[in-house]
Amino acid sequence: MTYVRKIINDPVYGFITIDDQLIFDIISHPYYQRLRRIHQMALASLVYPGAVHTRLHHSLGAYHLIGLALQELKNKGVPITKEEEQGAKIAILLHDIGHGPYSHALEKKLIKGVHHEDISRIIFQLLNEHFGGQLQLAMDIFNDAYPKKFLHQLVSGQLDVDRMDYLTRDSFFTGVIEGAVGYDRILKMLTVYEGELMIEEKAIYTVEKFLVSRRLMYWQVYLHKTVMAAEKMLVHIIERANELIAGGTALRSASPNLDFFLKEHNPEDDFIKHIEKFARLDDTDVMCTIKNWCSHEDKVLSMLCKGLVDRRLLKVKFQSEPFEETYIREVREKTANDHGLSIEETSWFVFTGEAVNTTYNPLDEHIQILFKDGTVSDIARVDNALIHQQVIAPVKKYYLCRLN
Repeated sequence: MTYVRKIINDPVYGFITIDDQLIFDIISHPYYQRLRRIHQMALASLVYPGAVHTRLHHSLGAYHLIGLALQELKNKGVPITKEEEQGAKIAILLHDIGHGPYSHALEKKLIKGVHHEDISRIIFQLLNEHFGGQLQLAMDIFNDAYPKKFLHQLVSGQLDVDRMDYLTRDSFFTGVIEGAVGYDRILKMLTVYEGELMIEEKAIYTVEKFLVSRRLMYWQVYLHKTVMAAEKMLVHIIERANELIAGGTALRSASPNLDFFLKEHNPEDDFIKHIEKFARLDDTDVMCTIKNWCSHEDKVLSMLCKGLVDRRLLKVKFQSEPFEETYIREVREKTANDHGLSIEETSWFVFTGEAVNTTYNPLDEHIQILFKDGTVSDIARVDNALIHQQVIAPVKKYYLCRLN
């Protein structure tokens, strides 16, 4: 086999090295290259202009971090074979392979009823068949079916390299310094105890900073009211298109593959039959379609599309209590009068919802601290810890979206 060594210049970490032929071949596959055309942060660039990085950037960054983590664990005497190291790297490289256009913003909306992780497993299996079964170990790690649990925890957990990269990368590209995390120190403090991934005691404060940074990034970036408004408009565009098509209105998208999922795909179908169509979909199909629909005769659809394209977005109001029905009704009546809409049509532009942010969920994968005396404790139970029971409770805000 020809030896391969490729260098990728990453703006966050510097040089990322690809020195495995199988991994290079996976990166070169069209299924993976599609990630170049899917934005990591959907429509966040409408608020943070620098946030134009892609899923490919993120997956390569996570690949780089897991390589550092595995090397650190091996240096501490944790037995990891070359095959396991390759499998873990492939697992993180493909962890987001199932994302559709605009990632989480259109989750289960465009590809109805199908979660991106389920699509990832399907594509993983297809790639495994394509590469003659060489991805089986990676699939087992990804699916938490491999005996060495810590390998899966590096890929998917409360303190995985996926989160380390997206916080670091999203902070870098948005310029929101509150999201910066000490990923390098966390990686240095990783250890394995009784088969589980843990953090050494001296990294407690760094991990707390990681969790607080995640909380801040959610309110300041991911759940930013203008980002939320843009993504809700995107969802409503797809839902309005579905409604019009179901009612017999002629509506064409910019590509036959998007047409298929808008018009013909039945959620009860075996999705694997349509994977090739899905694999040709990306953000470009959706945005070109939205630009075309700006001139559609349906007023609701055209208003939503023009608003998104021209960045005339819905206004969002947050508050700690649910909005009164009388207030919502008043806003809808005013919107109907101001914009020549029926009360029924205003539901596309005036609506409420909930935004929830959890700093640390102890019901999920735990972050375990290994103390020098050999005892283990969940970070939420560490004495004098910043992340305590009150802080880990979910924070909920109620929002109202409306036309300006």
